[in-house]
Amino acid sequence: MFCLVISCGTNIKKEVVQAPEKEKPNVLFISVDDLNSWIGAINAFSNTKTPNFDRLAAKGVVFTDAHCQAPLCGPSRASIMTGLRPSTTGIYGMTNDDDIRRPENQATKDIAFLPEYFQQNGYYTMGTGKIFHTHAPKNVFNESGGRESGFGPYPKERFAWDGYGTSKERKEKFGKTSTDWGAFPEKDSLMPDHESANWVLERLQKKYDQPFFMALGFLRPHVPFYVPQKWFDLHPLDSISVPPYQADDLNDVPSIGLQINDLPMMPSTEWAKESGEWKKIIQAYLACISFVDYELGRVLDALESSAYKDNTVIVLWSDHGYRMGEKGTFAKHALWETATNAPLIFAAPNLPKGKKIDQPVEMLSIYPTLLELCGLPAYTRNEGISLVSMMTNNEILKDTKAITTYGMNNHSIKVDEFRYIRYEDGTEELYDHKTDPNEWTNIANNSKYKETITKLKEYLPKVNVQWDEKSNYDYQPYFTEQKERTSGKVIKADK
Repeated sequence: MFCLVISCGTNIKKEVVQAPEKEKPNVLFISVDDLNSWIGAINAFSNTKTPNFDRLAAKGVVFTDAHCQAPLCGPSRASIMTGLRPSTTGIYGMTNDDDIRRPENQATKDIAFLPEYFQQNGYYTMGTGKIFHTHAPKNVFNESGGRESGFGPYPKERFAWDGYGTSKERKEKFGKTSTDWGAFPEKDSLMPDHESANWVLERLQKKYDQPFFMALGFLRPHVPFYVPQKWFDLHPLDSISVPPYQADDLNDVPSIGLQINDLPMMPSTEWAKESGEWKKIIQAYLACISFVDYELGRVLDALESSAYKDNTVIVLWSDHGYRMGEKGTFAKHALWETATNAPLIFAAPNLPKGKKIDQPVEMLSIYPTLLELCGLPAYTRNEGISLVSMMTNNEILKDTKAITTYGMNNHSIKVDEFRYIRYEDGTEELYDHKTDPNEWTNIANNSKYKETITKLKEYLPKVNVQWDEKSNYDYQPYFTEQKERTSGKVIKADK
């Protein structure tokens, strides 16, 4: 590359040779819906069969203690894609993709979504499947593969969980979920995730004049837990383990925690035990994970046989964890460990291979980490921190923490071995994972931990804005009531 330089003093023209700008790496951005920490590279629960998740982890760095910013799809994904906390945006519930950024929301009205920031810095952006809550806001990607609506395919006759029973009021006011399980359809090719993978495979065979940012959003293992029979066959019922469960576990949980955990639209653990369905639900969830693992493998194979093999940054993440009987139910929807902990994996040419990091980190870090890995300017609006120095230099970042928010002014803080939960009314939970990894004993009222709680409270978000007008969660009474009750208020965190 040449540029012409003119010396003002002597009018002498000089041709100066400049080194070409270093080629920017491509980005493969992969989300997996409702995937908990059971994959082989993290927990390997119940002999989970995930050779391709594990293969990706072996190519890069896996964070075993990564946590979502909200234990619900919509606000979690909005947080990742805006780089902002739910407590900053007021997006605590489900929000249409096109309503995340609008003039009425002071935090998001002019935010650059993650793919847009890459586009503004010279990238060609593409996306297919579930990236934001549905797919993506209009015109966010240069090229969109869209997303098939819903979470099908569905069999003609199915068991869709109805936990409302004879409660007419709850049936009329609140939503229900598509929570059921079984072997369907016959072939992988009938699954939307298979088509999403095909879309990516086709584009990995093309040539691009710019570096690309390609997003792929898998739907499974989101409910309903339907995949072809062959994936169930990998997990015989007699080989299935159930997670630790204690029937009286919630006896020391504050009232608000119990209200939040009131989830009749999901099966209860007691029902699953009595009906003999617990292992069948877990089998179906493991089958869904194995199916997605296979589709991930197809994508990794295509990348490795493409021209982009040696110059692509990969990030794989899930929007939150998922409880499979822990704390009394089968759901995300909580501020406890099993609802917030989810896989986060980075692989890139300049990153270590096969490295595990056990410090608590946030999904909010995806945005700034990708920018640094790709040599792009930091986006000053990001509220997360880059994890590159942790991955490359073994640097333990100061005050590393993970904050999860569920509704207005309800937060959990994960720091080192402690999980601290504080609800809007000031009630608390505290768990020491060194002695209580299942979070069965709330020690918040133990005077021995008074100083610990004082330190953890310093991490609470200082401002919690009201619910965004367009953000709702009408599946659960507590959140409907909270939005109505707090409308027009901004609550500052207690010191």
